[in-house]
Amino acid sequence: MRARLALLAAAVSVLTLVAFLVPLALLVRDVAEDRATVRATADAQSLVPVVGTADAATIRLTAEQLAAESGRPVSVFLPGDTVLGTPVPRTPAVALAERGRSLTAESDEGREVVIAVQGRPDGTGVIRTVVPRAELTAGVTRAWLVLALLGVLLVLLGLLVADRLARTLVRPIAELSAVSHRLANAELDARVTPAGPAELREVAGALNHLAGRIQVLLAQEREQVADLSHRLRTPLTALRLEAESLREPQDAARIATAVDGLERAVTGLIRQARRDRSRAATGDAAAVVADRVAFWSVLAEDTGREVRCDLDPGPLPVGVPADELAAALDALLGNVFAHTPDGTAFAVRLARAADGVVLTVSDEGPGMPAATVRRGASPAGSTGLGLDIARRAAEAGGGRLELRTAPGGGAEVRLRLAPPATLTGP
Repeated sequence: MRARLALLAAAVSVLTLVAFLVPLALLVRDVAEDRATVRATADAQSLVPVVGTADAATIRLTAEQLAAESGRPVSVFLPGDTVLGTPVPRTPAVALAERGRSLTAESDEGREVVIAVQGRPDGTGVIRTVVPRAELTAGVTRAWLVLALLGVLLVLLGLLVADRLARTLVRPIAELSAVSHRLANAELDARVTPAGPAELREVAGALNHLAGRIQVLLAQEREQVADLSHRLRTPLTALRLEAESLREPQDAARIATAVDGLERAVTGLIRQARRDRSRAATGDAAAVVADRVAFWSVLAEDTGREVRCDLDPGPLPVGVPADELAAALDALLGNVFAHTPDGTAFAVRLARAADGVVLTVSDEGPGMPAATVRRGASPAGSTGLGLDIARRAAEAGGGRLELRTAPGGGAEVRLRLAPPATLTGP
């Protein structure tokens, strides 16, 4: 924008100067030509009294003296073929002047000035002089150079003023853009200092108001989610008491374990709702995956499923909070139990990669189409949120989710997670 404003100012300045300086330059040339012509005419007219009254010798002497002083050829044509002063042939302009008409004409030598002198006893005499081209344009080149330099100076001055003006416009716009990007990166405390024209100050005030409003709404939403999650603790406590009252110890232990997992999920939801999103959160993928695989291994044993676990030694830091990574892995493993028959084996692999960490969950079930990764859509009758939760967790960690068919024909889901240092946002 700054360059465009400067270019616009330069174009307007150049057009204005051309419209002003070109006529002025032509006027300077015409004035120089008229000045030289008037001077030559005045010199020639000074000979009129001499040509009208003096004899030939006096006329010749006076003409030669005037030619020497002025530096221009001066000729006097008397009736007949007599030519005094600078010897030149008769020209058409001289022939017209012999009829009693003074005039100025252009010739190859320059501008020809002829003056008719009447009153001589033998007829009309003619005084002729020529203004050379060099005298007609004397000083014009220098004046044109001065005008050109003046034009360049005015253009540069216009560019300087335009640049200063553009800076007063561009700087507030750049600050607005920077604050907008900071708000997009969840820096909700970012604010703009109103500056520049009234319109930009109004936009800055509106952006600050919007940022404040977003901050208030997000805080209210987080508190509402946290309050709703906290309310779930009461029925969880009641469910735990019911589990403890069961007669079968195994059933009581199994239900208590499930209640513990649900309570951890509720606690994680509360922490997630109240987490400051402007700060990058990290987690140890090795510890999280080991813990969740151990949890699901109990259910796998009950359903006759073989679990293969291959984990690289930790720590393996990733740009995803531990609770969110645990929720993502629970969603993937929950899909295995929900959408494959009992006895279907599955595998969990966690490995280092050049761009971070790769978490792979594969099974030997019927597999699933790639279109399954769509929020709220599930061909198996579930909520359709499991894979979407995993996908969002991967993208929040600077990575992505990949869904493919395993070599054995089942489904294979890969979560590519970037290390914390590569994250650019919350």
